[in-house]
Amino acid sequence: MDKLKQKSIEAIVESSISSFSIGLEERYTKEVDDPGGVINRKKNNPFIAELGEEFMFYSAFVRSFDSSFGKILENIGNNIAKLSYDVRKNVKSYLLPQQSQHVDYMISSYEKHTKPKITDYNSFNCMIPNDTRSFEKDHVTDHYFYKKDTKEHFLIELKAGGDLDNKKAKTEKIALLQEYFILKNSLEENSQDTIKIFLATAYNSFGEGNIWKQDRVKQFFAEEELLIGRDYWNFVCDDKDGFDIVFKQYQKNCQHIKLSLERIKKLYFNDKK
Repeated sequence: MDKLKQKSIEAIVESSISSFSIGLEERYTKEVDDPGGVINRKKNNPFIAELGEEFMFYSAFVRSFDSSFGKILENIGNNIAKLSYDVRKNVKSYLLPQQSQHVDYMISSYEKHTKPKITDYNSFNCMIPNDTRSFEKDHVTDHYFYKKDTKEHFLIELKAGGDLDNKKAKTEKIALLQEYFILKNSLEENSQDTIKIFLATAYNSFGEGNIWKQDRVKQFFAEEELLIGRDYWNFVCDDKDGFDIVFKQYQKNCQHIKLSLERIKKLYFNDKK
């Protein structure tokens, strides 16, 4: 990776984590005198309070933190992707009944444990009617990347966490297949552009470098459709060292979050300090 691109990635990570820590502290500072605030609701629970301040604080904190931090990871990924891809906001065209039926057929076969393959959908063609206005669709997506030099379109469903249950995996695959056909229909006839769909996670819940063993997800997704942890960050950075660069910079900047957490704890438990 060239130095300029690396510096840009590092700046994106640094800025995002710094802004996140500031926003985190501002939110919980506003709630400190609110009995209905996230932390106070736990603090006022005598059964939880008996387990100690550390447990009380983090049991209240972790759920909302996971959600908001996941959004930050998504934003970091998209902003980094802009350095290498054209990041687009929606797919707009039409979705034919035959294509919807084919999606239903694929999902039904996967539920019967037919192994998913990319050719299940990228080799499917049907007659296009002259008038498609009644089939028009517009899907908003935060993870549609286009690489101009290779004429590749990438549709990604990102789960910031490393885990996804069977029901959600099915839903995500249906959404991606619908977006695939809508995007395919928007391309010119005989276009040389290619479209790829991915389910991605920001980290490997089994540990980076280990095999990702979520068989209930693999029931609906082929191996080539998965970008797990390191593979996702390498993809958005468009570089084999992407994950290492992102995570190394995160390690430098996560101190901002740690300090914010300590200050928030003192706000809520200063009567015992």
